[in-house]
Amino acid sequence: MSIFPKIERITRDATISHFFLMFGYKLFSLYFPLFLVAKGMSLPEVGYTYLLIYLTLALFAPIVGFFSHKINPAILATIGILGYGIYALGMILISPQTIFGVGLFYFWQVLLGISAALFFASARAILISSPIESYDRAFGWFYSAPFYAEAIAPAVGALFVWKFNFIGVFIFSLIIQFFNAIFCFTQFSKQRIPLPNKLFNFQKFIENYKVVLQKLKIRDILLPIFISFSVLLLFGFYRAFFVLFLKDQLNWSQNLILIFISISSLLFSPLSLFLIKRLELFRSEKNIFQGGLIVGTFSILFGILMPVLNFLSVLIIKAGQFAGSLVTNAGRSGLLSQRLKENPEEAGAIDTIFSPLGVALGALISGIIIDFLGYQLLFILGGLFVIGVGLLSRFTLLEILSRENK
Repeated sequence: MSIFPKIERITRDATISHFFLMFGYKLFSLYFPLFLVAKGMSLPEVGYTYLLIYLTLALFAPIVGFFSHKINPAILATIGILGYGIYALGMILISPQTIFGVGLFYFWQVLLGISAALFFASARAILISSPIESYDRAFGWFYSAPFYAEAIAPAVGALFVWKFNFIGVFIFSLIIQFFNAIFCFTQFSKQRIPLPNKLFNFQKFIENYKVVLQKLKIRDILLPIFISFSVLLLFGFYRAFFVLFLKDQLNWSQNLILIFISISSLLFSPLSLFLIKRLELFRSEKNIFQGGLIVGTFSILFGILMPVLNFLSVLIIKAGQFAGSLVTNAGRSGLLSQRLKENPEEAGAIDTIFSPLGVALGALISGIIIDFLGYQLLFILGGLFVIGVGLLSRFTLLEILSRENK
């Protein structure tokens, strides 16, 4: 019996394309919060920057869903990848010392959000519309791709920065995205993707979303989605401030942070294979609930143990959080894929909205309250919030099912 979970061809191609997209981006993105602080931005402003990126992604996703009906989603995903390449090139032009430079900086963040919406909404629509045996398993593969990239991309990026300065790493990222765009277009074009409907209009688009939203109001869908969204909010806290926490609170050097990211991602790779195989054993709702409890518990541990944290303990806690988030996110996408199968374009857009919106709001909330609460209380309360939402949603759903059975 193979140690590797089953993977369909369409899932394999989407995962490979996602891997190279994240590899090119993570060549330089690891230091992004440090870069912002070095440029004079405050902690709340770091949170606002992430809000801008992810809010743009969330707002643009429905637009991508509309165009997916009229344009081959393989083309839209390819344009999104090229947008990441242009963003890398744009980083060379950043000069935040002037008003024009600040405006240009925020323009590039908006462009990144639009590019991400094009890729992720289209890729999800392609997966949802494809004949896949287990959607939880398929999205487990898809969501594990960034961690494979993170295992080596920061180290390669650091080497390019040392050898060629940041211009070198940005150009290398651009080259990777160019070839990834070619791969994405050629591979997705070979798949059995439903042909776009050129006659599809805005009225039909609105009607489709009314149908989708009616389905989302069903409690056995809505309550698991609430759990998943609470996990995304918590990860917004970590996305904006985890690297800064390692630097400011634990006094880790940039080299130690780089080593930690690489080692943790190498550790997560075999862990993800184990988790992906287990995802298809349970219903999507159970995966979401279990993943939320794991994420919340490890966040509380992270806060409680903060005074005595060391390299090994942080590594173990992050592995737990990774496991919980992968299971929760794959469960959410699997649930939406099954319940919204008749509307893959809208389902892909809705799923794409949840992820960035949750992270964006989490980054915004944490940016506002971090000066008041501090890192320790922020992570503890965030974990308690996720567990509370999970238990309350689970209890409510069981009570509803019990009443219906009577």
